[in-house]
Amino acid sequence: MSETKQFWAPAAAAGGAAGLVNGFFGGGGGMILVPLLMSRCGLERRQAFACSVAIIFPLCALSAGIYFWKGNLDVMAALPYLAGGLVGGCIGGKIFKKVSVLWLKRAFSLLILYGAWTSLTG
Repeated sequence: MSETKQFWAPAAAAGGAAGLVNGFFGGGGGMILVPLLMSRCGLERRQAFACSVAIIFPLCALSAGIYFWKGNLDVMAALPYLAGGLVGGCIGGKIFKKVSVLWLKRAFSLLILYGAWTSLTG
């Protein structure tokens, strides 16, 4: 089997898992993608984070479009979060290279734990 085919199968599976989670829960695909991109696709942590963002963007746009089409998206309620998210995304993108991998791992782990806690208690 060629090296390209060996890479595409786990990559497609990781993308499928992220899309499923993103569509089903309205987010969280990146939490699936980062570990899968590292373990199954052999990417380093920084590459996995960056690729996850690039992959999640169109998945989120598609999910938001479906939620809007089905009448489950209040655009006006989402706008303030979008504005803040754009600013936060710009800042995060600029400081990404300056943060050590250890702190990226810790921050990502805390984010996963926070998501789990709020899901279980909310």
